[in-house]
Amino acid sequence: MNSKIIFGIVIIVLIIGGFLIFQNRAVAPIEKEIDSNMPVPGSNVQETEVIKEFSVEAIPFLFTPSVMSVNKGDTVKITVKNVNGTHDLKIDEFNASTRLLKSGEEQTITFVADKVGTFEYYCSVGTHRAMGMVGILTVR
Repeated sequence: MNSKIIFGIVIIVLIIGGFLIFQNRAVAPIEKEIDSNMPVPGSNVQETEVIKEFSVEAIPFLFTPSVMSVNKGDTVKITVKNVNGTHDLKIDEFNASTRLLKSGEEQTITFVADKVGTFEYYCSVGTHRAMGMVGILTVR
């Protein structure tokens, strides 16, 4: 009978000891607690993305504004609003262009300014470029 009591006490002590040991252990975060925007060490992911947005109006033989400036690495969003006529906007160095826009139409193009320099944007319709329908994008 004494051995049964001792065996019972040992079992109770083991259960209480196990409970005390495991109650302070850290639990892995559940899916909701994980910050998916946190950069992974060594991943070379930019922590903050800079987006530069511009609204450009296209009228016969003129873009307004005709000058835009961004920094290298910026994401550039240009919304082209065609006020009158038929126009597009092209920036060859970034392989960025709108479709041919009729009066009243608009389109947004997005690209990363990954080259430093001064780049011309232009309308490729007929002789519009030659007639001065150009602008300058400067990437610092």
